[in-house]
Amino acid sequence: MSSGTRQRLIDAAIRLFSATWYGTASVAEICRMADVSNGAFYRHFRDKEEIFCAILEFVIKEIEKALQCLNEMAGAHRPEAFVSTIFAFSQDHTVLVRVFREGQYRFFEYERRLKEVYYHAFEQAFRHRPGIAEYLYALGGLRFASIRSAFHQIPVKPQSLTAILRHGLLKPQPMDSGRVFSSSIIPLPIELLPDSKTLLLRAGRQLFGEKGYFETNVHEITSMAGLATGSFYRHFDSKEAFYSEVIRQVGRDVRRFITINLGQNLNRLEREMRGLWLFLLFLSMDRYCYNIVREAEFVLPEEVRSYYESFRKGYLKQDNADFLEDEMTSIEFMLGVAHYLGIEVVFDHSPQNARQVIEELAGLYVGGLEGERVPRAS
Repeated sequence: MSSGTRQRLIDAAIRLFSATWYGTASVAEICRMADVSNGAFYRHFRDKEEIFCAILEFVIKEIEKALQCLNEMAGAHRPEAFVSTIFAFSQDHTVLVRVFREGQYRFFEYERRLKEVYYHAFEQAFRHRPGIAEYLYALGGLRFASIRSAFHQIPVKPQSLTAILRHGLLKPQPMDSGRVFSSSIIPLPIELLPDSKTLLLRAGRQLFGEKGYFETNVHEITSMAGLATGSFYRHFDSKEAFYSEVIRQVGRDVRRFITINLGQNLNRLEREMRGLWLFLLFLSMDRYCYNIVREAEFVLPEEVRSYYESFRKGYLKQDNADFLEDEMTSIEFMLGVAHYLGIEVVFDHSPQNARQVIEELAGLYVGGLEGERVPRAS
């Protein structure tokens, strides 16, 4: 079979995987879209996973190719080119980025490989290899804000992203580590006599977190909850409607846990770092919640959009006078730092020293990659 047939299969798979999630896509659908036989598919690929991974390989190479422009530029222009290239890739290749987002979740080794591409590009732009905090600050904020702009038309400004990377997010202010990392934590309340709906949601949260949406069925949920199958349909019309409620519950729980433990009389920098610390504590107590939200990006993307919108609206209610750049870009950037920090902890089992990483992030929030880092009280 010709290389043209292989490329037709890949092009069809990209269209399919960008429109539906991996768990429901089939080899037969790919073949129909490519107008080739199933036999032709298996002469080029072993299975659905192999063609999916071939696409992930392709995306990494395309990003690496795009970032080669840094080699041709004078050093002073590289930070701006670093930002504009990554931002433009999300705008110009939304289909590829959408597929890679799911690949990042299902086959995390490809995210590690893309990180190495970004590490190298960062080193070219800023003349040193980043530590984990610098990577999360620069690439977490930049990648998330770029994707949100491309997918949801959030008005993110590339010039503001460049300024944030170079000079920071917030006006200079000190940070008292004792306030940020206070060990006085109020847990979320637990219902001692839960009703049937609560029992179902508890069971679903555990099963979706352990097995994933596609691999979990209604019978398993009701069995774990100790209820009859009919009880499920008294509360929910379908598994999808149930999953939507689980996602909304996770979002409420995260926001509530942070709110009740944030504390009083913190400056803006302390509030942001305390929020990151509490987010990691929540993930350590509920390891499945982030798996649920990450998978939902591909199963129920509108629910996840609402999940992040709730956090964004919370930011908009605050006094954002300490922002150095425009409010919308700054908020999306901070959401991105938290998002990728969660990915590091849940999916890559790092960073090992979360407190140190957050302390280093504090310096970046007020000094950026090129400015003076924050003084810290013990």
